[in-house]
Amino acid sequence: MAKYYDLVRGLHILAVIAWMAGLLYLPRLFAYHTRAEAGSQMDETFQTMERKLLKIIMNPAMVVAWILGLTLIWIRSRGYGDGVWGPVGAFLAQPWMLTKLAGVVFLTGWHHYLMVARKRFERHENTRSEKYWRMVNELPFLAAIVMVLAVTTEFGG
Repeated sequence: MAKYYDLVRGLHILAVIAWMAGLLYLPRLFAYHTRAEAGSQMDETFQTMERKLLKIIMNPAMVVAWILGLTLIWIRSRGYGDGVWGPVGAFLAQPWMLTKLAGVVFLTGWHHYLMVARKRFERHENTRSEKYWRMVNELPFLAAIVMVLAVTTEFGG
């Protein structure tokens, strides 16, 4: 199993990159979408772009990132990968891993929030401003900064 650890980790990173790209791009689309008149050609174009971004890129990338992340936890808990970590409970209790897991929960929740927001745009019920969508566009990147620094430094571990 140790020989697959680096492959799984690389694929996990690629899935996270694709997921993050969508998490950063969709709110930007929403910001521009707020300018479109309901029922216009521009409105329909944004709806198509947003729907395809979610269904073709973001949803599959999130699922793959989760599956590969759980696989990495399983591999490391069995003593493979970068070092021997012992029982899965001890591994997951490391402060850096708790920080990463909190970030994953946040990003997953944010993903679902964006899915609901897309449905609101589709029904012409968006109540958020262009400024709002531009501001919240940065949240996934801020979470990524914390998560990456936690994992790469393994602080408290």
